[in-house]
Amino acid sequence: MLFVKTRLKEDSETGSHVIAPTPPARILEIPADFAGLRLDQALARLLPEHSRSRLAAWVKQGKVSVDDTPADAKRKIWGGERITLEAEPFPEEAAQQPEDIPLAVLHEDDHILVIDKPAGLVVHPGSGNWQGTLLNALLHHAPQLAAIPRAGIVHRLDKDTSGLLVVAKTLEAQTDLVRQLQARTVKRHYLALAHGIVARDGVIDAPIGRHPVQRTKMAVVGHGRAARTHYHVLERFAHATLLECALETGRTHQIRVHMAELGHPLVGDPVYGPRRKAQALLASLPRQALHAWRLALVHPATRNEMGWEAPLPEDFSQLLARLRSAAE
Repeated sequence: MLFVKTRLKEDSETGSHVIAPTPPARILEIPADFAGLRLDQALARLLPEHSRSRLAAWVKQGKVSVDDTPADAKRKIWGGERITLEAEPFPEEAAQQPEDIPLAVLHEDDHILVIDKPAGLVVHPGSGNWQGTLLNALLHHAPQLAAIPRAGIVHRLDKDTSGLLVVAKTLEAQTDLVRQLQARTVKRHYLALAHGIVARDGVIDAPIGRHPVQRTKMAVVGHGRAARTHYHVLERFAHATLLECALETGRTHQIRVHMAELGHPLVGDPVYGPRRKAQALLASLPRQALHAWRLALVHPATRNEMGWEAPLPEDFSQLLARLRSAAE
């Protein structure tokens, strides 16, 4: 909900004061299931299109109030509080619109939706991508998702990573799936093509956080959040290795960062890939060779264990075929 307020502003030409609109005030209500969170944590969930640092700055600048009192980022919330946010215009208001974007639906019932996301599709609107996202597609496919935070999205894939995503269709399902993710009981397996010859299976246990210098990147850093990736060698080629990677945690860019740290960055990765020019055949893939292959979880309503598998997309599959032919 938006309310436009006004303020006195001095006219630069006449010196008189005129009525000018202030940035719109956005009114939000804290959901009951957010009880016990700190305010900054609740804001991050309510407004995932904004970075935590941006939200923190708004709190510090006094642009956020709780039940008409100045906000404290560490304040505990109990559900039902009225949040007022007065900040710059929200392009995301226009972005939260349904768009007729085709979706590959592998499973759908009254509670969850499982999507095979293509490479190139952004999951959630954000800076530079306010339209044409998975969220817009979901709102068209199931209009009732407009009543669910983030249109039911509970986890993400990078824009150029393909594969499986589960979406909640009810608040109860969303809460349950988030808890399963936090408990690390959701099983997520990826297929990844890495540069070089990976000698053996292994586990990478290294914390991930924002890169200390290049703030648009993630990195293995001592003060980062715990991150653990299991990798298993499936097939070796002359200059690359096909891996199955299983996540215990779900940090931003986790597999990409961990494999680069191991010395085997993913083929086609524009951010964490090797600095030297890749072998010609490997350089033909214009995106990171990463596909969310298998997904398994407990259904939030029936409590049955369920699992899905998504076939490799054509670009990834063709690259593997060419690598196999080159090895003959």
